[in-house]
Amino acid sequence: MNMTYISVAEASEKWGVSLRQVQRLLALGRIPYAKKYGRSWMIPDDANKPTDPRREKKITLCPRASSDEKSTQLTRRVPCRSSAYLPASPEFTLSSDLAYVLASTSEPAPRGNPDGILGAISEKRLRLLYEAAFTYARGDFARTINRYKQNEGDDAAKLCSSSLAIAAAISLGDYRFYTEVETYLKSIVEAGMGADVTAYAELALATAHVSAMAPNMAPGWLKDGDFSALPPQAKPDAAYKRAKFFQCLGDYGSMLAVAQTALAFCAPENAISSEDVYLRLMCAVACYQLERTDEAKKYLLDTMDICLPHGFITPFAELIAVFGGLMELCLKQAYPERYDAVIRQWERTFTNWLTFHNQFTKDNITLILSLREYELATLVARHVPYAKIAKQYCISVGRLKNIVQEIYGKLFVSGRDELSKYVL
Repeated sequence: MNMTYISVAEASEKWGVSLRQVQRLLALGRIPYAKKYGRSWMIPDDANKPTDPRREKKITLCPRASSDEKSTQLTRRVPCRSSAYLPASPEFTLSSDLAYVLASTSEPAPRGNPDGILGAISEKRLRLLYEAAFTYARGDFARTINRYKQNEGDDAAKLCSSSLAIAAAISLGDYRFYTEVETYLKSIVEAGMGADVTAYAELALATAHVSAMAPNMAPGWLKDGDFSALPPQAKPDAAYKRAKFFQCLGDYGSMLAVAQTALAFCAPENAISSEDVYLRLMCAVACYQLERTDEAKKYLLDTMDICLPHGFITPFAELIAVFGGLMELCLKQAYPERYDAVIRQWERTFTNWLTFHNQFTKDNITLILSLREYELATLVARHVPYAKIAKQYCISVGRLKNIVQEIYGKLFVSGRDELSKYVL
């Protein structure tokens, strides 16, 4: 049986009672099917406010009651229903809790004051997720990681913060922390806790795959664009990562189509969401690469208007190198006071990204390259003459050189000596 849930704060508002009263009812077990996970309660959306026990009347016997049940039912002060008429109690699962957390954090922040949404959230784990997004956008990656660590023991919240934790680890060049998150996500995938949970964990892992220019490692469903297993709230993020996947492949037409289509469905009005911001920037990147510079500039300026008044500099620092000077031009034109902050962060994070990328590539070289590419790379790194390699593989020297350039691009290296660090 599918069931949607609300938080204690939402139940308090819905029933017109205090938070303390809802918590008391939960402690007394008076809200049917309410479940506790970690430190938080989940209340069925269709649950009715329990009546005052002082006003309840004793009830009559229900159908099909056995003689042994009658004495108990005569004094019971809750509606009597035979088990023959009761649906099975919904089992509390990570899948249901993930759906609850995603639904509870899907509200975009107000554009005029994004931090204002924090004051409206009483549940700590939900507030931590919003705080992680804000600290990451402002370039405070250490605090983003801290928010992730505070979710220890709460798998749903931890899953939801894993993408940001990976992105923060990459921005800091903290490969050790990345492997910690990666190991956790892979354990979720291997545990087989449901198609939606598995797909969501794979989506978080794909953060590293598309960031480290390793599109071969992305899950098959992301490559194919089949988001059917994902929770609805995760699909805009999946569209962003699919656009990044096409960026890695250099397929800018498909990149633009994916980003524009997703943006048409998820762009909030007078509000800010990270998916909206990054999809806009994917449109800008694709337009720039397709030599549609005026469109790229418009996307950039519109996104700056959304982000930079609130100090959200990270999205621009991550992408400044792909715009060939257009980003700097837009910053100087529209937000000169943010120019230095964006440039400084780009300088720091690019160095850290290289550190992360190099270690990631070393650990995953056989996944990033196909078997044939890996074999060719090994021979090239050993300085075997191109003519000899080409003859061995029955290809022309020109074709071999093209393949080698593709390998260099995947590994972000420029020659045989750098290549040898990865394959020898």
